Amino acid sequence: MSTGIHHVTGITRRVQANVDFYAGFLGLRLVKRTGGFEDAEQLHLFYGDALGSPGSLVTFLVWEDGAPGRVGHGQVAEIALAVPPESIGEWLTRAMTARIPVDGPSREFGETVLRLKDPDGVIVKLVGIDMPADAPLPDPIAPTRLRGVTLFSETPEQSCDFAARFGYRPGQVAGAVRRMVSDTDVIDIRDATGFFPGIPGTGILDHVAFRAADVDAVRQMRLALKDTDATNVHDRTYFLSLYVRDPAGILLEYATDRPGFVLDETPQELGSTLFVPPQAKARAQDLRVMMPQFALPGEERTPMRDLHFTHRSHRPENPDGSTIILLHGTGGNESDLMPLANRIAPNATLLGVRGRSTEEGINRWFRRFDAVTYDQADILAEAEAFAAFIDDAVRAYGLDPARLAFLGYSNGANLIGAILQLYPQAIRRAILLRGIQVLEDAPQQAEGALAGQKVLMLNGARDMFGRMAPALEAALRQGGADLDAQTLPAGHELSAEDLNRAQAWLV
Repeated sequence: MSTGIHHVTGITRRVQANVDFYAGFLGLRLVKRTGGFEDAEQLHLFYGDALGSPGSLVTFLVWEDGAPGRVGHGQVAEIALAVPPESIGEWLTRAMTARIPVDGPSREFGETVLRLKDPDGVIVKLVGIDMPADAPLPDPIAPTRLRGVTLFSETPEQSCDFAARFGYRPGQVAGAVRRMVSDTDVIDIRDATGFFPGIPGTGILDHVAFRAADVDAVRQMRLALKDTDATNVHDRTYFLSLYVRDPAGILLEYATDRPGFVLDETPQELGSTLFVPPQAKARAQDLRVMMPQFALPGEERTPMRDLHFTHRSHRPENPDGSTIILLHGTGGNESDLMPLANRIAPNATLLGVRGRSTEEGINRWFRRFDAVTYDQADILAEAEAFAAFIDDAVRAYGLDPARLAFLGYSNGANLIGAILQLYPQAIRRAILLRGIQVLEDAPQQAEGALAGQKVLMLNGARDMFGRMAPALEAALRQGGADLDAQTLPAGHELSAEDLNRAQAWLV
């Protein structure tokens, strides 16, 4: 019977830094990259030994630039990876050389331990213990498999009893920590009474999965957990599993070893292709455009700069030197318009930007007092900031200003419209989808002040805000902009005709 840990899953806010740490510094192999099974727009990375063997896997959901969580009770708090005992000194040297936060070595339960922090602050313990890998990695001192995890529980005795369902038995006790032991690894359950509760977010370990012998074992476990909050059995393509929370609220998974990661890639090709869940196949190309890109160690990469607007880039396979900067609508994010922009210009590099103003937790470009009354001071401030961001982005990423276009929808189109009037030289070519005039005291444009601007406005005949579009059209025309304003048989929502007309205009 299979026992022990199948995988541990965390959440990261910076995919490139995550890859650099786990595949670069630690030397684990990226064995699979997929869209999330719960949210197909979410990138999910799997690291492990050379074949992604159960018991070696550390996985991460990517919440790029997402809000940080908080470690507390009711959570998985630490990962422990086994490394050859004689390698601890070299790992300490490597960590210090790479300027990775490290503590130790120390002794825990008779084992030598180094504590590292990954780029998100997740604690990764390297434990010097002889645990041979099922599929060894090229580096002779690379981690071989998962040694264990640490759980923070306010009900440690009940958590220990619950862990016994998955093949664990009581081991040693050291202070506030009780060790549970399987045939292959350990769970350290720490009494976290008095700790703050954990908060989900980036920099947090979401759950630990235990190994099930087969599908029947998962189904039997589901029956045994019928009086709990256990989920139905889920098909995750590479394994079948269920989820349940232990008495302390810690999220656990129970997963089969098979079919495994070589189901759709050869051993040599593991981790080289981005797969999407079966239910999202129709959106596969859109999802590949929306997900954050990264480079494996040794691959050419486009560095992401720390500019004053959160942003994400997408570089196509055959870039033509043009760039489209994308401004989302209310409640959107930096990736929302990437599928549309990719269809409009498949060979353009895309730079999606996130608005900095929030309203009841949703992203916007500037504050509003009601649906059609806008905070004028905030518009002026954000227009100035975004005009500066354009200059910074051009320098940081080596963009060609002559081949730069802007695409905005709704609230994003409104900010572009304001910038066109306030900073005429900042934006020379723009597509405004459902854009309106939001400036109450728009600057009077001298004749020819906006000459050189080329603008497409696509308005909706049934758009509830459409009555405010003519004022923007008039302001742009007054300044001499080359404006093409078209009205589509649509409301405020986007339609297929937006794609067709934008594509024809941009060409």
